[in-house]
Amino acid sequence: MFGKKSLSDGPGQSPAASPRPEQLPARMTEPPKAKSSARPAGKPAAPVPDTPPQAEVKKPIVDEKSEGYYQTKMVIFNALIDTIDLSQLAQLDMEAAAEEIRDIVNEIISIKGLQMSIAEQEALLQDICNDVLGYGPLEPLLARDDIADIMVNGANRTFIEVDGKIQETPVRFRDNAQLMNICQRIVSQVGRRVDESSPICDARLPDGSRVNVIAPPLSIDGPALTIRKFKKDKLTIDDLVRFGSISEAGAKVLGIIGACRINTLISGGTGSGKTTLLNCMTSFIDLDERVITCEDAAELQLQQPHVVRLETRPPNLEGQGQVTMRDLVKNCLRMRPERIVVGEVRGAEAFDLLQAMNTGHDGSMGTLHANSPREALSRLESMITMGGLGLPSKTIREMIVGSVDVVIQAARLRDGSRRITHITEVLGTEGDTIITQDLFVYNMDGEDADGKIIGAHRSTGIARPAFWDRARYYGRHHELAEALDAA
Repeated sequence: MFGKKSLSDGPGQSPAASPRPEQLPARMTEPPKAKSSARPAGKPAAPVPDTPPQAEVKKPIVDEKSEGYYQTKMVIFNALIDTIDLSQLAQLDMEAAAEEIRDIVNEIISIKGLQMSIAEQEALLQDICNDVLGYGPLEPLLARDDIADIMVNGANRTFIEVDGKIQETPVRFRDNAQLMNICQRIVSQVGRRVDESSPICDARLPDGSRVNVIAPPLSIDGPALTIRKFKKDKLTIDDLVRFGSISEAGAKVLGIIGACRINTLISGGTGSGKTTLLNCMTSFIDLDERVITCEDAAELQLQQPHVVRLETRPPNLEGQGQVTMRDLVKNCLRMRPERIVVGEVRGAEAFDLLQAMNTGHDGSMGTLHANSPREALSRLESMITMGGLGLPSKTIREMIVGSVDVVIQAARLRDGSRRITHITEVLGTEGDTIITQDLFVYNMDGEDADGKIIGAHRSTGIARPAFWDRARYYGRHHELAEALDAA
């Protein structure tokens, strides 16, 4: 069904499908050894005998493979592409297609007389299936739940972030063309494209992970692919308490802020956990509320049944059809929302979000990049000013004070840990200055022998915050008082 030509066609075969024995890597023409390159060279198969029982031997992210492995894989892959009919393969489901590919690859290995260990053959089969059907060398990284970011800088350099620290991996692609094909495969799933005429693209994976691609000629050393992964099991506020990101009392206050429809901004730097925190905050929204989310690449995963998810759209080849974040937020107001959640505020849509917060859409939320709550309010003012509305600064500040109730600051510390460093109320203006007060602050006390930062969340002693009446309106003021007393 799939053969363009028989594998045993002898003289009729193309050079790619039937290389001469001297063209094959030398290591594949030798008898198999006891334990070949299924594991990195020089690494012991098991802990040395004097390793203490409690010592944990870290498993590498992916097994490092030799140059000969990649050469052999290229030979077999070329033979597979020459043999298989991709149009007919596309009509099969994923499992049947993978089984068909494995059968053909096994036949190619047998015909060419390649001598491989079982472990090598299994690794090769899996890699080729990933190349044809999945995301190629990225598959083992995407399968790991402890990786937060994947950063591909061209075909030969791939980095990941684990536990807040960046490290290089042995993952590599055949060439920049393979990497570009994988980028195209990812972005085409959400109806977008990336090529020389449109070299920058935001997209997402089916699990909600955020993807950014920047391709040549803008990226000089080959396509640059960045994936911000999300855990399969969504984090809850209890998980944040367990990780030390917030104290128990602080988590209760956040729950009350989310449930009592208090307008909230989440501020922080890149990779500080803003989106994760926003997901946690939305878990306190009542199930009967209508929520509309606006994002550049839809990554929020709300658990409520009544959620409408909107996503911006880039312009087409003719430069037409662009839908901006501001267009989405404006349209939200015609969709009878009870809450509006903006994935990231980065432009003139800040004005429309503040308008929404101030006109009956209480409990709306958004994130923005800033290093402190006060800087977040200043950035909000700057974004509205850049929108070209011509409003005086005093009017903008009064609008901010009338709309935003709480700013939650997230940060990634130098040891890689993520903490909620401030829960800050916006009180009003005094002259031209916006007045704020901190409810909770994270204080660093030092670091331990392993370089981990030691600190604690401490209450500033505010017994009755400005949103007290709001909490009493929703019957949550007793819980709020208990949480503040406990802090």
